[in-house]
Amino acid sequence: MNTLLTPTDAVDIDTRWQQLAPDLPADKVLFSDVIPGGCHWSWMLPRGVTLRLVAQGAGANLSLVLYNARQKLERYNMPDSLKAQHTAHYSRGHVLMSDMGCAMASITADSLGWHDPLGMLLDTPRLHDKYGEHSYQQYRNGMYRAGRDGLLIEIGKYGLTRRDLVAPVNFFSKVSVDEEGRFRFHEGHARAGDHLDLRLDMDVIVAVSTAPHPLDPRPDYAPAAVGITAWRSGPAAEDDYCRAFRPECARALHNTDMHYLA
Repeated sequence: MNTLLTPTDAVDIDTRWQQLAPDLPADKVLFSDVIPGGCHWSWMLPRGVTLRLVAQGAGANLSLVLYNARQKLERYNMPDSLKAQHTAHYSRGHVLMSDMGCAMASITADSLGWHDPLGMLLDTPRLHDKYGEHSYQQYRNGMYRAGRDGLLIEIGKYGLTRRDLVAPVNFFSKVSVDEEGRFRFHEGHARAGDHLDLRLDMDVIVAVSTAPHPLDPRPDYAPAAVGITAWRSGPAAEDDYCRAFRPECARALHNTDMHYLA
């Protein structure tokens, strides 16, 4: 089990990865950090980098969106990804596909076996209705943040706007559909130490929020932190697990590979 950290731990940022991902080779690690619960962040990262995401507390949620860093009109497409892979949830082997049929990222390792692509984002009206209002003016870093607002702030740093915000993947959360066609949120799905590896299959803009899942029934605003370590894994090999997972995954990875022939 990975050693868990809090955002306030006095750990050198160059060695934080040793607690979050001790099995990774030091010469391949790019950076490591802990994103506090309710916060948001973003990066522009190249193809062949893998992100290890580690839940720092029970009930963690990390909402993630992806955009092609070379051509921002291409972005993660939830309906196409789910239809192509005949699934309503993500786990190891699944590929996050773009609206142009390319692989943007692949789940290469996963301790949970279920991540939610359907539950969308917590917005400000729902946040206030459910948890009350804690503004920055009064509570500073203790303010309550909505996932939708956090992702809009992050993608805005790259010239993207409200119209560019796509449906996210809610990692560490589980939502199923009952016999009446209603969403059911599974409490206690993620535990501290649960993790996944997300390989980036093209140059991407990655934006994340650790705000609560919009269907989380817990009455108190207490989102868990998520640790993140980026490392150089290289692109998908010919015998890659995700490439062999489904024919549709192989096609999407091939389509991306064709853009990097040079």
